[in-house]
Amino acid sequence: MEKQTISRRKFLGTAATAVAAIAVIPAGYSCASGNKQKKPNSKVAGVQLGCTTYSYRGMPHKVEDVIGYLLIAGINSIELRLVAEEDLGIPAMPQRPRGVQMTDQEKADLAKAMDTAREAQRQWRLSLPMSKYEEMRKKFNNAGIDVHIAKFAPSSWSDEEIDYAYTAAKALGTIGITDEYSETAIQRLGKFAEKHKSLAMYHTHGQPAEPGFSFDPIFTYSPANMLNLDAGHYYGATGLHPNDIIIKYHDKMRSIHIKDKTGPKSTPAGANMPFGKGETPIADILLLLKKEKWPISVDIELEYPIPDGSDAAKEVAKCVEYMRNILE
Repeated sequence: MEKQTISRRKFLGTAATAVAAIAVIPAGYSCASGNKQKKPNSKVAGVQLGCTTYSYRGMPHKVEDVIGYLLIAGINSIELRLVAEEDLGIPAMPQRPRGVQMTDQEKADLAKAMDTAREAQRQWRLSLPMSKYEEMRKKFNNAGIDVHIAKFAPSSWSDEEIDYAYTAAKALGTIGITDEYSETAIQRLGKFAEKHKSLAMYHTHGQPAEPGFSFDPIFTYSPANMLNLDAGHYYGATGLHPNDIIIKYHDKMRSIHIKDKTGPKSTPAGANMPFGKGETPIADILLLLKKEKWPISVDIELEYPIPDGSDAAKEVAKCVEYMRNILE
């Protein structure tokens, strides 16, 4: 496997394009303000590029903020995470103090507060009008952005809340819901996806490096179960080429998370890096999807440290342009 490289000329062109894109979007962009922007388009050579809104977790996180960030990068397809329920006002969970040794009483008080908050969230979800999600979809769609997938991570919720999640996902116009891979999730969510004529997709981290791990059990519990492979995590944990998994399970995938990481034998091992600085074979992945024309979107999950003077919106724009240069 050859490390993905990009020529100096292409890199300079990428940086210039990203800066130009950033200059197009006013800092206070609001989708309700009447701004008339060119509709974004991040489908390149038949490959749908997008991002998970988790990428913007360190920035102001209302829906209109996120729309502005997506327009900076010219992105027209997303996996919607965190921002949806937060924007609509879900009751917050109490935070465990960091770096503080808690007493037994403090731990008991926190556990009680967590239970109270979970019940408040359950009641909030079950009373929320779906018109709120329909209005949210309109905001994204009016900006030219498709909510391709929603991540509610509902496998630990009550049955009624999982029904809520799928009803909300339908109102948003998605193909289905993602959750973190776990035995509980793959056994539980597929039947709800079938009921709602939707999909249940499972995001992987370093599990493939565990002895005896197999993706096959995901698909035994429901025909609605799908794999949401994180190609960066896969390479960073195993050092194996993600294309082998993509080829094997391409008909059981609708999205891939993409990031650049070092391999498990590198120093540092499994480190998140700016695109083009790590060892994940990003070009191989993109060119395979371009060649095969499989309906698998590629979503940036930005996790590398943000350089001084930059922010997540600017970095996502750079990642998109890096991938454009490979595909064009």
